[in-house]
Amino acid sequence: MRTTDFSKAPPQGQATAMFVGATRYRGPLSILALAPAYARMVRDMKRMRGYRWHKVYWKFPFTLGTIAFFDDRDALLVFARSRHHRELMRWVTDGTKHATGGFIRLYGAEPEGYSNGVWRAEDGEMAHIETFTPLSTEDGDGPRVRRR
Repeated sequence: MRTTDFSKAPPQGQATAMFVGATRYRGPLSILALAPAYARMVRDMKRMRGYRWHKVYWKFPFTLGTIAFFDDRDALLVFARSRHHRELMRWVTDGTKHATGGFIRLYGAEPEGYSNGVWRAEDGEMAHIETFTPLSTEDGDGPRVRRR
């Protein structure tokens, strides 16, 4: 069901700003050396106003990434300015001593989306949508959802 009310969604569903980043480290020793600083940074991030949820991901052989959700873009940017995040970024980007690549992308949520059941704030209903969300090339509503 379409909605703009995500008050009953899990923390990441309530967020409106998302961070996706990854670093390709030189090897296992770089990742081990990173661990204490990363733990401090995550501890601080979890305590910050606007933090909602995060997940760490790994890609073979030496890439670690983070997906993090915040209430809004300002909360995300305040975290980016935090002492432990700045220190970790300085360490990572010290030439190619510790890492060989990295990226950061910031995303914002559209005000509308979809929710069902226990995560639906309006009525708890579980139901299909009647029309697809229109593409940028479509005027008005999207096409009807056909059911067999």
